[in-house]
Amino acid sequence: MFFALKGPNFDGNAYADSALKKGAAYAIIDDEKFNTSPQTILVNNVLETLQALATFHRTYLNIPIVALTGSNGKTTTKELINAVLSQKYSTTATLGNLNNHIGVPLTLLAMNKNTEIGIVEMGANHLKEIAFLCDIAKPNYGYITNFGKAHLEGFGSVEGVILGKSEMYDYLTKNNNTVFINTNDPIQVERTTQAKVFSFGSISSFANVKIDFVDAHPYVKCSYNDLEICSQLIGNYNFNNIAAAITIGNYFKVNDKAIKMAIENYTPTDNRSQIIHKGNNQVILDAYNANPTSMRAALLNLEKLSGNKMAILGDMFELGNDAATEHQSLVDLATSLNIDRLIFIGENFNRSRIDSKKAMKFNSFTDFKKYFNSSQINDTIFLIKGSRGMALERIVDLFNEA
Repeated sequence: MFFALKGPNFDGNAYADSALKKGAAYAIIDDEKFNTSPQTILVNNVLETLQALATFHRTYLNIPIVALTGSNGKTTTKELINAVLSQKYSTTATLGNLNNHIGVPLTLLAMNKNTEIGIVEMGANHLKEIAFLCDIAKPNYGYITNFGKAHLEGFGSVEGVILGKSEMYDYLTKNNNTVFINTNDPIQVERTTQAKVFSFGSISSFANVKIDFVDAHPYVKCSYNDLEICSQLIGNYNFNNIAAAITIGNYFKVNDKAIKMAIENYTPTDNRSQIIHKGNNQVILDAYNANPTSMRAALLNLEKLSGNKMAILGDMFELGNDAATEHQSLVDLATSLNIDRLIFIGENFNRSRIDSKKAMKFNSFTDFKKYFNSSQINDTIFLIKGSRGMALERIVDLFNEA
């Protein structure tokens, strides 16, 4: 079935006839002049029809839906939850990060009679968006990874981020559904006092599931029910993502050993906390996206590692009026840490004040590439991180050219 969606530079209605010729059973259109076949269905608004059909399909299947959102770690947490739950159930989860007003309906429509649990990632960059997505997906369970400085341009402030993400709590509480929370996060605790909660936290806490952080040198290890779980994820910040997946597995009665196996076998992809070896250099590729909160966490993690360390950081986008302040704060933090060399790439970083002999800044990737190709760097741990639009994963290829 072909849905003729519109965008700033295209009108899907114009492709309806071609879609039918290529084998689509029906084409859903909202422009009458393209209603030229018994296989075209004319509606008032194609996008709204797609969303309504997804909700109808979700209601028809009547399966448990686990939804998640948050400022950082959504996709990694979703993948971990899927890895754990699929040890016992037939699951359907959001592909990649198709987590918006189009991606959520597509995720729901990908579920079928064999799906026993659905896992739906939800993204947002302004208020009321999570509420809207919850109305489409009607989740039975929900988890918010964290509240950070992401999409400040749309949310207006960190308080706006908290309010926007908490729309998931509001939906679940109103419908007497279950919220998964991290008891070590005071904001999560504070905003779920009226909710039906299933929690995780340290062994010394009053949480339903007790999980302790062991170490991250560089891979995260944790302790759960007398089991030590050794993941393939780096950085302390991934501990909560792992703990959430363990907790949700526990709630749905996945066997402890199966949980351990799922976590230990999960390998990060798509430029998210990947470790790549290039000769005698080690690259931590975390270039899928960035915001001030995730950038800070990555830098603090790099500082803890042993060896010669170099951070290559790209601009952070969607920060609105806070862009200059947040970039300067990151520069100040990075130059204060025990990291041997620092590279800042992008117009925002280039406008920042940098008073450190160990730091350099470049206005563009092209400028940086000229420098890198003329340098010889060995026996170094590299952190590569920046917003999606910076596409800093291109740096990995430069190692081959050197």
